[in-house]
Amino acid sequence: METRDRIVNAAAHVMRTRGLARSTTKEIAKAAGFSEATLYKHFRDKTDLFVAVLREGLPSNLQPLLAGLPDRVGQGSVRATLEEVARAAIAFYTDTFPIAASVFSEPTLLEAHRAALRERRAGPSAITTALARYLAAERDAGRLAPDLDPESAADLLIGACLNHAFLGKFPGPRDRAEEPAERVAAGFVQTLLKGAAPRAGADGADRE
Repeated sequence: METRDRIVNAAAHVMRTRGLARSTTKEIAKAAGFSEATLYKHFRDKTDLFVAVLREGLPSNLQPLLAGLPDRVGQGSVRATLEEVARAAIAFYTDTFPIAASVFSEPTLLEAHRAALRERRAGPSAITTALARYLAAERDAGRLAPDLDPESAADLLIGACLNHAFLGKFPGPRDRAEEPAERVAAGFVQTLLKGAAPRAGADGADRE
């Protein structure tokens, strides 16, 4: 395994167990078996590492899936694509909550983290932006309703996935953590597409 990959994997482990706010580059370097100097040859700071963990160090395939959405426009089923995105988003948020939640406990740290993300043109809004562009393209291709608001639709789907992952960390009337992601994702997409399907037929968004 390459040095960079070992550092990213170690960072993912440390951030999961300690949270982003309490993780230090010294601890991460030690967990990877390297010096801090080696770590800084590959990453500028902890935020760089955090972004790398989100993109490369988690089992969810959300990032590459979003990157490939432009190639899916007009191809296959819109419903199937959205269900795949929803499943990946649920897995992504379930994994990242333990890492990112602690950053909200310190306003100064949160502002520094936000500034670092802005500098890198990264951040959570990239997810809904990528999905909204896909939805807009499918709308323009006639596979979704002409009056669809792609930004709102993306917010609804990704927001539902985020909420499901969040509530899955707590007890409640539903054991969300045990619900199959496939079933949850299908329910979200079905509900969304009831209002987004072409007016000619409710199943229009399924056509090839």
